[in-house]
Amino acid sequence: MQLDINTILMAGFALAVVLTIVKTARVVPQKSNFVIERLGKYSRTLDSGFHILIPFVDKVAYVHSLKEEVIDVQRQTCVTRDNIQVGIDGILYLQVIDPHKASYGINDYRYASAQLAQTTMRSVIGQTDLDKTFEERAKINEEVVKALDEAAAPWGVKVLRYEIADIELPISIKDALEQQMRAERERRAAIAKSEGERQAMINVSEGQKQEVINLSEGDKMRQINEAEGRAREIELIAIATAEGIRQIAEAINHPGGSEAVSLRVAEQYVKEFGNLAKVNNTMIVPAELANIGGAVAGLTEILKIAQPKK
Repeated sequence: MQLDINTILMAGFALAVVLTIVKTARVVPQKSNFVIERLGKYSRTLDSGFHILIPFVDKVAYVHSLKEEVIDVQRQTCVTRDNIQVGIDGILYLQVIDPHKASYGINDYRYASAQLAQTTMRSVIGQTDLDKTFEERAKINEEVVKALDEAAAPWGVKVLRYEIADIELPISIKDALEQQMRAERERRAAIAKSEGERQAMINVSEGQKQEVINLSEGDKMRQINEAEGRAREIELIAIATAEGIRQIAEAINHPGGSEAVSLRVAEQYVKEFGNLAKVNNTMIVPAELANIGGAVAGLTEILKIAQPKK
């Protein structure tokens, strides 16, 4: 009987030691904080590592993770400024930065943050038109984060960001938006087509204009070349004529030159008069025709004189 009592006492003592160690020793994981209460009153906050508590006096009242937390904000119905009901759900990202405030500042900061995100979203959407809810998601998210961060500061919680996960529209609004987008696409297609046709007409007119300019430039160069050719021709003829006259003048100054010129003139006179008689049936005879014989005789004498002496 004595042995049994000793055994029971030893077992009880061992159990007490184990309970004491369990109540006394605490290992806090990384990125976690334990809030310790002593006799029901806040005592201290334990950071990561090994800690010793006073048995039956100190207890771990709250355990907080310092990691970033993701909270799903349930879908809710919001009314836009133009009185359109939309269903919106989102995702909230927050982090505990003060475990003491997170423990005693509010009962459940996760639930409070989700509810506050919903009310803030309803307020922001109520000030925004339906079209803007799709175009200004980033702005709406920033406004929600700003309002939540200010409200959650006394809770020891930092709101990092808020993202709208989905926006659900009524079926009638979806159909209207699809028709609007279809009409907008058709309008853009018509504008693009008209712009293309306009550009094509501009290109054709520019091509025709350039063609006319090129043709006129070519005609201008042709006329310039022809004018230069005629001018050169006239110049060459004038030069040749002047050279011929000069040579005739030199020939006249030579011995017998004057008589040879007179003979040449007489020959041309007789030749042209004969041609005139061949062509016309009616002929006007000049008054000096009677002197032609004397002129010919004179020319014959001139030829004799002009002949070189042997």
